[in-house]
This record gives sequence, C-alpha cells and structure tokens, in this order.
Amino acid sequence: MRAMRFDRLDALRGLAIVWMAVFHFCFDLNHYGWIRQDFYRDPVWTGQRTAIVSLFLLCAGMGQALAIHQGLSWPRFWRRWGQVAGCALLVSLGSYLMYPRSFISFGVLHGMAVMLLLLRVAGPRLSNLAGLLLGLAALLLPLWLQHEFFDSRWTNWLGLVTHKPITEDYVPVLPWLGVMLWGFVLGRWLLLARPALLTGALPAFARPLAVLGRWSLSFYMVHQPVLIGLLMLAATMRA
Repeated sequence: MRAMRFDRLDALRGLAIVWMAVFHFCFDLNHYGWIRQDFYRDPVWTGQRTAIVSLFLLCAGMGQALAIHQGLSWPRFWRRWGQVAGCALLVSLGSYLMYPRSFISFGVLHGMAVMLLLLRVAGPRLSNLAGLLLGLAALLLPLWLQHEFFDSRWTNWLGLVTHKPITEDYVPVLPWLGVMLWGFVLGRWLLLARPALLTGALPAFARPLAVLGRWSLSFYMVHQPVLIGLLMLAATMRA
C-alpha cells in the first residue's frame, strides 16, 4: 500500500531545506571571500544553524511517527535508511576532499541515520510521556556528563565531548536525539488529537515547498556542489 503524503509536513521540511540553502550560500560567500562573517562564533549564524537542524530533526521525528502509524514495513524503512546512510558517507568523502582537516565525520545525515534507527526500534514502545521525558534527558545529559574519551572522531558521535570537534558539521546523537523524540511525540499526538493540522490543504504559495520537501535528501546532496560551482564561475568571471 502506498503511504499517504502529508503536504503540511512536506512543506515544513521544504521550508527547512530552503533556509538551509540560504545559510550555506552565505557560508560559501564567506569561504570564498565575498563577505566577512564568523560562522563559528557569531550568534546570528550559530543560532540559525541550531534552528535549521532542530527543524529538520523535528520533521524527521514527526515523519517516523506518521510512517509507523501507516504500517511502514521494515523493508521500506531499510531502503530509505540506506539512502540516508549512503548519502552520509558521500558527504564525508566530499567534505574530506574540500576540508581534509575539518571534514564531516558525523554530521546531520550521519546523526539522522543513527537516530532514525533508534526511533524505529524504540518509538512504538514508548508512551508520549516517556518520549517527552527521554527527549528531555537526551537534551540535558551532555551538559551533565562529559569525558575526554568521547573527544576522538571515533567516539564523538555520541555527543558527550568536553569540547566541540573541529569539523564543518557536527550533529551527535546527544543532545539531538531529544529533538527527534519530541518530533515523534508531536507527530503521534497530532494524529490522535489534531489530525486536521496535518491533513489540511496547503495555500497555493506553500505547494512548491511541499514538492521540495518530498525531495529533501536529493536537494541536500546537490545544492552545495551547485552553489560552489556557481561561485567559482562568478569568481573566474570577476578575475
């Protein structure tokens, strides 16, 4: 049976992907010297990154709740999971070629691959209250428990680091699993208590966002090569 699409969730994911593309375009402008901004310490940029990642993971959690509600089979889950994990490996390879000293070993796609698997196994067994409490624990635990053992590239994926690693993207399981858990609980609650918020019609201006949201992984993989290529071409023409 073909899974039902939820246009409003797709549009929300599409909004996140557009915001991300604008953010990355500004990052690339800075990298090639067209603007001067501190993307690593300025709250204007670090706050946007946190908001964008949070929106992505919230949508991913909601999407898992809706998929499980519709009886998503394990084979279909594995197909989609394989796409996410495969793209994560490509991101690591591509970032290593561009930034060998700060390549992405555990970015947003790596985190999503691990967290989606955890959510697929544990989500149906959790009550909404348990999901909320576990999500809160995931958000707070990195503040209370840190150790140098987790500072290497082989262990920092858990998130209990004493300092943020030098990498172009870092989305560890903790605390970000908390956001995905809350998205899962939110999606399940909306299905039962406010289904119209999920199934309602979209205004015309938001429909392109819904289309983009359905192809978010493909867009994620191609947008940076396209943006970087355009900036390199512009730099060549300016020289």
